Amino acid sequence: MNGPPYFCSIYQEIFMGNYIIRKVLTLIPMMLVISFLIYLGMELMPGDAIDFLIPPDALSTMSPEQLNAMREALGLNDPFFLRYLKWLAGMLHGDFGYSLQSGVPVITLMKNHLPATIELTFTALVMSSVFGILLGVICALKKGTLLDQILSVLGMIGVAVPQFLLGLIFIDAFALHIGILPVGGRMAYAGQSFLQRLPNLVMPATVLGFSLTAGVMRYGRSSMLDSMGHDYMKTARSKGLPEWRVNLLHGLRAAMTPVVVLVGFRLPMLIGGAVVVEEVFQWPGIGGLFVSAVRSQNTPLVMIIGFFSVLMVLVASIIVDIITAMLDPRIKLG
Repeated sequence: MNGPPYFCSIYQEIFMGNYIIRKVLTLIPMMLVISFLIYLGMELMPGDAIDFLIPPDALSTMSPEQLNAMREALGLNDPFFLRYLKWLAGMLHGDFGYSLQSGVPVITLMKNHLPATIELTFTALVMSSVFGILLGVICALKKGTLLDQILSVLGMIGVAVPQFLLGLIFIDAFALHIGILPVGGRMAYAGQSFLQRLPNLVMPATVLGFSLTAGVMRYGRSSMLDSMGHDYMKTARSKGLPEWRVNLLHGLRAAMTPVVVLVGFRLPMLIGGAVVVEEVFQWPGIGGLFVSAVRSQNTPLVMIIGFFSVLMVLVASIIVDIITAMLDPRIKLG
């Protein structure tokens, strides 16, 4: 847009605000559709919550009338669409329901377990992004050397190795044999700081972020090599700028756009991988809670965990769009 820089800046801020508002509004129908599909998936599972609440030996001794009364008390006899609409109405009023297993409010269970998952996934995301970008730049600058070949092989291994296997290897090596890290758990006691929990966090965060680090490194390497061959890099060198400044200020910034997109859209992988990693390291997050809820058809708990996970992914996509537009002025938000 032509005009004084001040007015251009105001226009960009207004346009960015309109873009964010439009994106947030599009989240509403998307969340409705996804929540309906999750609820439908729970409905299509064989049996119901009663089959898991009552032990098999006790279930065989109960009369159909007693079982029907329990289903009626839990609202399981209502038609599917009515149950979904009741759940949706409760969500809109801030009522997330109660766990069918324990009777504890779902929001209480989320408050107890969600901080651990956020701590784990955020640490894994930061670690994988920093190390992945750093190693990718090193590989690009050292293209064809032995270091580049070694890191490339490690990157392929990191993408291929399953997280549960890598977790077991880490436990055996660093906890059982060397003994420098705890086997698992979070040690979430009152008064503990993040630094005090850090030894428990190192292995699960490293395992969770390992494959993402490998992906970011490989993607960052190819993106950095591509940016190093552009004319603006040659122009920067012709001005007499130091090589490190040319690579960091010009090459790295251009290379970051596709890497940021990759990191943002790998967030679902972190959330999904957290379920496996939390089980391996006995990390008290929502991963183990979600697995238990699915097995027992604890619909209110499954719905709120699934709803939150999907919301994180959709919000991350908006943040990725904004960051890429900030890194590359050629990208227009619309």
